Amino acid sequence: MAALLAAPVLVRWLGRKAFLILAAAPASAATWALVHTGAVLNGDGPTSDVLWVPSLGLALSFRLDSLSWLLVLMVGGIGAAVFIYCSRYFSERSTGLGRFAAVLTAFAGAMLGLVTSDNLIQLYVFWELTTVFSYLLIGHYSDRVSSRRAAMKAILVTTVGGLAMLVGIVILGTEAGTYSISQILTLPPSGSLVEAAVALILVGAISKSALVPFHFWLPAAMAAPTPVSAYLHAAAMVKAGVYLVARFAPAFATLPLWGALVTVLGCLTLVVGGYQALRQNDLKLILAYGTVSQLGLLILLVGSPYKGPALAGVALLGAHALFKGCLFLTVGVIDAATGTRDLRRLSGLGRKLPLTAVVAALATASMIGLMPFSGYVAKESALDAFLTPGQYESPLKWAVIAAFAVGSAFTVAYGLRLWWGAFATKPGVPSYPVVVTPPPLFLIGPPALMAVAGLATGLLPDLGEAVLSPFSNRLPFGEPGHLALWSGFNPALAITIGILALGLALAAVGDRVQRWRFPW
Repeated sequence: MAALLAAPVLVRWLGRKAFLILAAAPASAATWALVHTGAVLNGDGPTSDVLWVPSLGLALSFRLDSLSWLLVLMVGGIGAAVFIYCSRYFSERSTGLGRFAAVLTAFAGAMLGLVTSDNLIQLYVFWELTTVFSYLLIGHYSDRVSSRRAAMKAILVTTVGGLAMLVGIVILGTEAGTYSISQILTLPPSGSLVEAAVALILVGAISKSALVPFHFWLPAAMAAPTPVSAYLHAAAMVKAGVYLVARFAPAFATLPLWGALVTVLGCLTLVVGGYQALRQNDLKLILAYGTVSQLGLLILLVGSPYKGPALAGVALLGAHALFKGCLFLTVGVIDAATGTRDLRRLSGLGRKLPLTAVVAALATASMIGLMPFSGYVAKESALDAFLTPGQYESPLKWAVIAAFAVGSAFTVAYGLRLWWGAFATKPGVPSYPVVVTPPPLFLIGPPALMAVAGLATGLLPDLGEAVLSPFSNRLPFGEPGHLALWSGFNPALAITIGILALGLALAAVGDRVQRWRFPW
């Protein structure tokens, strides 16, 4: 709250340098989570209960467990990096920076409240606050019609989903006799009304996380400033829906309707998003549709009732925040240096911005699943869980594996096309731009740190398993999953090689893919 109130004043005094001071707010949240890592691993994370509305018996309840620990690190750590990036992304003459800084700070606070809430009503309040703040951030360039339309589209879709979610929360709390999330997860209620409530809560989650048929709002939101795209649509807002599914999966993932929605919509979104990403020429739109695809995979994994896929899902949750946040910020560097994001116009940029090209290459390698990056560890763990007997049993098992393979091949294809389009010297295309100014430290430093973190966490799979398995082990079925850099020569490795080969082939014929037409 103090940072929120101070933001406009600091910007008035210091200009864009105020973002360097404001970065301390999300950074302190990430530091707080790291300090309590030991307690979280022991199942004794910090809790706080403060009376909110005594006459109604409502309290502000916060709780830090392994799932919320991961989300606090993402929201706080990447939030701090985005604030630092903002200190050089905006020009000194930018208007509305005080308002922007205050809203971005408020959004970070709302996300932190959301992922640590242990009360359903309180969670919903923070949920709607993120909706309002994201509307203001997406529509920051209020003089542009595209920004206003994108902001309106985002708030309409997520608000409708949020209203459905509210009805589900009221029904679930009434049936359970409590609005305490931890108590509901310990003794989940049952019955047809509970199933209806869970379905309504899922509607809120899939609308927030842009799953089919709500996926159209997220690419439109690319009208926002690039730091907003990196934070809201890679690490924070769209992850709220994934978090909600993961939070309630231990109690309700065995419900038939839950399984049908999570499996069908997750697979469909994974494939549709990947296909659409391969058809784009705007670097931000490639990343936007790629995010849609990855959100489908995340929901599919964390919404599973099996321990193995759930562990892979939360590992991919962290990996995705790092590589996608890095790539969005890198595209911002390219846009600032060249004045364009159209990959058809760019040529020879890798020679002029070698550090930026290397940073983007590291993040792209994690995104497409190359060893030894965190993206590879998470995706290989997911594939191994799908293929291991007893780790994942579903009537749609082989359809899920096929969707995983096709969606991952699309990821390889659009990832390679993104990097090639941004940095390669293209035959027959004049070198553009002729002169490029290397980015300052505070512009390239934050994405570079994310890229290195994606490599470092991939090299420490045992540590990742130790901190994330307390969540996945709460799922009802299957043997505990594992994160590993090398699991030997097995069917998962063979499928991974096939995915890479198919992805390379799709990248090579990317122009032809653009001419394909489907109803979505």
